Amino acid sequence: MSLPQAPLHPEDTGLVSAGGQVDEYISAAVAARTREAYQRDLNRFLAWGGQLPSSAAEIAQYLSGHAHSHRIATLQRWRVSIGRAHTAQGLADPSRCELVRTVLRGISREHGCAQRRATPVLRDEVMAMVKTLGSTPKEVRDRALVLVGFAGALRRSELVGLMVNDVQIGREGLTLRLRRSKTDQEQKGREIGIPYAQGPICPVQALQAWQRLIEACDAQHHPQWSDDQRPIFRGVNRHGHIACQALSDRAVNQVIKARCRAIGLDAEAYSGHSLRAGFCTSAAQAGKPSWQIRKQTGHKSEVMLNHYIRAGRLFADNALNGLW
Repeated sequence: MSLPQAPLHPEDTGLVSAGGQVDEYISAAVAARTREAYQRDLNRFLAWGGQLPSSAAEIAQYLSGHAHSHRIATLQRWRVSIGRAHTAQGLADPSRCELVRTVLRGISREHGCAQRRATPVLRDEVMAMVKTLGSTPKEVRDRALVLVGFAGALRRSELVGLMVNDVQIGREGLTLRLRRSKTDQEQKGREIGIPYAQGPICPVQALQAWQRLIEACDAQHHPQWSDDQRPIFRGVNRHGHIACQALSDRAVNQVIKARCRAIGLDAEAYSGHSLRAGFCTSAAQAGKPSWQIRKQTGHKSEVMLNHYIRAGRLFADNALNGLW
């Protein structure tokens, strides 16, 4: 069986191709990474022996066969991907049938577990991390990445997507323009502010120090580049040479794990998301109202944010306080 191409490309969707910009906009309706994830999930289903169009019974059998080996969140994603492969070609979506829904509920009851979340890096741990860093280019970059990532509550994709002209430093502090984020695929963008810190460890000053290094690098090697071609956070090799390309999401993970390991934390429990989670939890512990936290994080609702707030206020808002 030959595998169809990405199901959301206009030529493979059953939609009439109008050519030119129309096809480009159809393709742009879903983020590239999302399309790639749909395609991987569909390829897996077809390799297992699934077909398009499929039946609810076939999808239910496929999901049941992986109940012991994969998390319920993964199975839910597979269901969505298979469903999108149908609807994108104008077919009825068998994954929405009650049979499939019931099977997933049963798998969740039998095998479900709490969603694994990145351990937050709290404020004091962030301070400990940057205190271990020296003045080599890699350490200067890591200091800026950790402090800006924490203070801005940034996702990995937002960190690596920052360009030189997305950063403005003024009298009150640092303004970051986020062109696109996980919840802003239409690229409306938003701005967040990071004030100067009162103590000796300051995210604004840390970023300024790193910017001076990349300015010197670009002046020597890339004088023709415009500011929107110059990524802020880049690789640094073992000789201290700064790369042209932006860091990858995976590289941000590695930086955070390495910095956690350096202060004695279990690196396996942490990831690039730990900075964002750590800001939310630390702000909640400090008693900051949720609207202020959301202003920094960009959460559209309090549903997801409340996971962090509950964790951060677990003891401060405990009913046992004052009873002993």
